Order: sequence, then structure tokens, then C-alpha cells
Amino acid sequence: MGDTDYLQRIQNASVYDVAVVSPLDFARNLSARQKNRIWLKREDLQPVFSFKLRGAYNKLAALSDGELANGVICSSAGNHAQGVALAAQCRGIRSVIVMPVTTPSIKVDAVLALGGEVILFGDTYDDAYAHARELEKQRDLVFIHPFDDTDVIAGQGTIAVEILQQTTEDIDAIFVPIGGGGLIAGIAAYIKSVQPNIRIIGVEPDDSAAMRDSIAAGEPVVLDHVGIFADGVAVRRVGDETFRLCQQYVDEIITVDTDQICAAIRDIFEDTRSIVEPAGGLSVAGVKKYIADNHIENQTLITINCGANVNFDRLRHIAERAAVGEQTEMLLAIEIPEEPGSFRRFCELIGRRGITEFNYRYSDRKKAHIFVGVQLSRGALERQELVTELNDAGYPVEDLSDNEMAKLHVRHMVGGRSAGIANERLFRFEFPERPGALLEFLDAIGTDWNISLFHYRNHGSDYGRILAGIDVPENETAELEAHLTDLGYTHWEESDNPAYAMFLS
Repeated sequence: MGDTDYLQRIQNASVYDVAVVSPLDFARNLSARQKNRIWLKREDLQPVFSFKLRGAYNKLAALSDGELANGVICSSAGNHAQGVALAAQCRGIRSVIVMPVTTPSIKVDAVLALGGEVILFGDTYDDAYAHARELEKQRDLVFIHPFDDTDVIAGQGTIAVEILQQTTEDIDAIFVPIGGGGLIAGIAAYIKSVQPNIRIIGVEPDDSAAMRDSIAAGEPVVLDHVGIFADGVAVRRVGDETFRLCQQYVDEIITVDTDQICAAIRDIFEDTRSIVEPAGGLSVAGVKKYIADNHIENQTLITINCGANVNFDRLRHIAERAAVGEQTEMLLAIEIPEEPGSFRRFCELIGRRGITEFNYRYSDRKKAHIFVGVQLSRGALERQELVTELNDAGYPVEDLSDNEMAKLHVRHMVGGRSAGIANERLFRFEFPERPGALLEFLDAIGTDWNISLFHYRNHGSDYGRILAGIDVPENETAELEAHLTDLGYTHWEESDNPAYAMFLS
């Protein structure tokens, strides 16, 4: 059974001065495709387009007028910031929000519009958090933690109360996004207290699965690197209290990749005509993976659309990746003979499948390399069939559908070969995105080695992504590796990537 203390805290939580009872919508199209009854809890329809205002307001409601006299402070790059600012505005008190300098202007402007005092500090959330804790003491403010607080957890738990009131069906499982763990901790604590037979399944990005790794380790762990695509759940360490509750009440944690999240965002749009942020698509991505892995049908499954604070310019990247995530598109690198009629024969093998992208590069007099996107109607099975057909027909082929470098960079730069570089090594980098950041990156790389290849594309996120070739003599390899380590930018070497070998090297 669940936690009696949390049951009472959630039942007595004060959230509806600012929050609304969000709809529980039936996802008709998604349900039909997945052969299960899938419901969407629409927290993206809250006044700040996120569930975060529930926990923030409940925390403020639990504090005395004396404690709130000087105001509250928090650190956040997005949804929690808006929740605290709105809660403080409703209580008529001061709010100070410390945000990284990398925070997109749309989020800063939203906090300012709610009366929050914004302080931009540091490149990362950890920098902003440390500064907020300093200001907490200096200005005698009350710090409002985004997830590791009993009142915040209880506020988020009111979502579970609403779900049980809004459906008459027997629920088989509830899928909940996990960042720091406040949302799933509150939902799990309540559900397991009143209907312990309902499975609680957490969903995390596979490149920022802090709760999964912590539960596997038996204690909270700190991730060395956190993926930033689903920025609303990108935390290096979960909370102590949220870890305790998840360890006790969560039945399973599923991880999904960027393409699966993008496909889920499209699924939600097709049923609701609303666009959620990447974190808001996590639970739908998780439910689809759960159905596929367990071969289930006719179950009632609840997902949480936790937020919709997404920059408009990120939609290009999301749409681009959604088809691959849904396995309605595959990306192929193919070598064809450089001779009359070879291109036509290749197209005949593709058949009546749609071509979504085509890039051609002359290689030499004997062969040519093409990068092609192909529409699929039967998913993974058809993907494997097409690769086999092409191989059998004598076309060397690489399936690049799961190749991150190819999807981020190579598809936009096919044909960038250079024959005069003997010692090129290829690296992918991530760096905090802000005005002047690209120049700062180049300054940090320095001028000791020649940059032989470079591709940067703004994806509308908090981090920039670069593919760079560096021409380095073999006797300076150790020096280069030491320099890149000292830079502190997250990076991966891609010199052995097949997409590089075929199109760029």
C-alpha cells in the first residue's frame, strides 16, 4: 500500500487558485493504431502550459506570511520558473527567478510577464542553482525546489486524484515523464495508496535517465552527461525524496530516444492539434514502446502531456526526426556504379515508395555515393527487407536511420569531400547556445590545428551542435586529445562513422 502521509497531503493540497482541472482526452487515432485505449492527461493546457504550477503553488500555500515576507526564489530554465512566478503573483509576493544565460528569450519573457524578477547567471542549470542558493541567504528569500520537496510533490500528486475522478474504466497503467522525479513521485504515492493494482511506469530519455540509473544503483547517482533535447526533464541528479518514493512505488522505467519522442509529438498533434514540448511527448513515446515490447492489446493506458513550452524554431528539427522515429522513413547511404542506367535501376528497386530526400555525390569514375530518404508503410520489417533487396542486387548499402551524426549533420552536407587532407579526425560537439557562442567555440578550439570540415545548424534548443574535422599530424594526436578534454565541451569522436567514410572522408 502507499504512503498515508502523502495520501493526506495530496488530498489536502491547495492548487486550484492557479491550476485548472485539466482534461483527460481520449486519443482516438493513436488508440486505433496501437490497439489499446490511450488517454492524454492534458497538463499542457494549464495557464503556464505545464503542470509545474501545481507544486509551486502548493509549496507557497504551506508557508506562513512571515516566511513569505521577503519573497521566494528558484532556479529554473523553464516551466518551474513560470509556475513559481505565477504562484507568487497570485499570493502578491516577490519572486526571483535565476535562469542560465542560455535560456531562450521566450521563457525569460514569459517569467517577466508574470511579474518575476529574472537574474541570468551561468551557462547551466547547476550554475543557476548554486547562485540561487547564495541569493536565498543574502536576501532572506525562501527557496522553492523544483522537485525534491514534500509540498511540491503533493501538489503534483493532485493530477492522480483528477485521473481517477475522470475515468470510469479500469486503468491498467499510467505513464509519467521523469526529470527530477517530483511528478511521478506524487502520482505514484497517491495511486499506490488507493489503487495499488495500477502500474506506474516512468519514461525518461535514454541520454538522461537519472532515475533509472539511480534505482539500478540503489541510491541517487550523478550523470556525467545529460542529453538536452527533452530539456524539461534534463537533470543530472534526481531528488533524495523523489528517489525514495520512486524506488518504493514505481513499477518500471522505460527509456526512449529522440526520434521516438519526435514521433510521439506528431501523434499528439494528430489527435489534439496541439504541439507539446519534447518532455511532453515522453509518456506517449513510452506507451508506444511498452505496447510493442509487451504485445498488449485492449488495455486502458493513461499518459501525461506534462508541458507545451517549446520554441517555434525547434519544430523543424522535431518534424525532421518524427518520420524516422515512427519508422515511416529510413535513411540510406548507397554506392552505385558510375555508369549510364545505374540510377534508373536503383530507382526501380525502390519501387513506388516515396523519396523524401536525395543527395548525390560523384566519387570517382567507377562509383557514386547517394544519401536517400525513403518512405515506409510497414515500419521495421519493410526497412530490413529493403536493405536486403539492395544488397542482393549488388548495391553496397548502409542503413543510417539510427546514426545520430548522419541525421544531425551529414544529410545537410553530402558532397563535402576533400582529397588533400591526410590526417583528418572528425568530432561532434555540444556547447551552450547564446549570442556569440559560435565564436567562443572557435576561439576555444584555437589555431594550432587546421579545421578541415565544419557544420553547424541551429536546432532552436539551448545547446548548439557542431561537426568539425581537425587536420592533426599523427605525432600531435595526444596533444589534441588533451586540448579537447581541457575545453570542457561535450564531444564524441566520429572518425570511424560509416556516414563519414562514405560521404565526407
